[in-house]
Formats: sequence, structure tokens, C-alpha cells
Amino acid sequence: MIKIYTTPVCVYCKMAKEYFKSRGLQYEEYDVAADQEKLNEMVAKSHQRGVPVIDVDGTIMVGFDRDYLEQALQGAGRQ
Repeated sequence: MIKIYTTPVCVYCKMAKEYFKSRGLQYEEYDVAADQEKLNEMVAKSHQRGVPVIDVDGTIMVGFDRDYLEQALQGAGRQ
């Protein structure tokens, strides 16, 4: 499962979501600006408050790094 923790004004969040859509990947999005529980979950996973935080089957990354994201997707059997 792919989860992305975002805020409405985050440019890198939008880039990550566009990347997922271009690859036909389904994901769950959580707006941590509006959902305190998901914010707490994100911080527990990443130990940071910056967005996006992307969780690919337990592999956590902060920010949008296309190369690292592709490696995580390959490791999860998604590419």
C-alpha cells in the first residue's frame, strides 16, 4: 500500500501525486493540516513534520526523491 501524508500547499506533495497518477499507482492521501491523528501517525513514522512523507509498504521517505521512490516501488514489486 502507498500512503502519502500531505498539506494543501505543498508543491512536492503535488509532484509526488502526479508521479503516482502518471504510473497508474493507487495511493491513499492524508492531509495532515486537517487531520491531527494522521499528523501524529506521520511524525511517529518519519520523526519529522515535513511533507510529503511517503510510505511504500513500510519504506518511509520524506520529500519527493524520484530515484529513491522508484527503488522503493521496485522493492515492493510495484514496477
